[in-house]
Amino acid sequence: MFNALIIVFREGFEAFLTVAIILAYLRKTGRDWLRPAVWWGIAVSVVASFGLGWLLQSVNQPLWEGVLAFVAAALVATFVIHMWRVAPKMKRQMERKLEHHATSGSHLLAIAGTFAFTLFMVTREGMETALMLIQVRQGRFWLGCALGLAAAAAMSALWAHFGHRVNIKRFFQVTGLFLLMFTAQIVFYGIHEFSEAELLPNSEAIHAATEPYSADGRYTMWVTLGMLTICAAWLAGASFVDRMRAERVPIEAP
Repeated sequence: MFNALIIVFREGFEAFLTVAIILAYLRKTGRDWLRPAVWWGIAVSVVASFGLGWLLQSVNQPLWEGVLAFVAAALVATFVIHMWRVAPKMKRQMERKLEHHATSGSHLLAIAGTFAFTLFMVTREGMETALMLIQVRQGRFWLGCALGLAAAAAMSALWAHFGHRVNIKRFFQVTGLFLLMFTAQIVFYGIHEFSEAELLPNSEAIHAATEPYSADGRYTMWVTLGMLTICAAWLAGASFVDRMRAERVPIEAP
């Protein structure tokens, strides 16, 4: 449940944030007439993401589960590193690209460009979520997804009303740290599935050794709790450092 909660929380908030930036920019530039294209882009991206999730859930052969595990690990790791690099400039870059798509010569092209831009940005988060969730097979999976989505919506509301108080940088850092550790766990799952498909040397021994730590293993919950503990400790340490730095800033005289 915890893995699904963190994944949906992180990716859901990123999707909410993306939509908020798009809508805010359209309003700021007097292009509210393009908002329906944004809603249609969101609707299509949700359908596409759920379709991919349903398709991946139907895969139950160890070989393909192992292949998907390595594909998911590669995509998640690159996306997390990409977000760490572009997060400070994400809003500016999105506005520049949206300006390009929304200023076409005709209304029809502007609508199509805004729709396509929204579809790409939101579907990217949905596809990433689907690839990661296929590796989560713990109990209360749907409860974790529901709680993660609710937490993402609550975080988005806080950001909309108290954006100056929400440390978005730390949020993406700590959730990115969790996803990188989860990526290592996905690679471990992939090795386990390849051994189950007897594609590795000494597959039987590898399968027996990795079974207790697999997605359905008896130690999986402890591994997840360990990951959460590491993230909580890192966040506590980073917050302490932030407070120390803030206290060292000299107070200017009025």
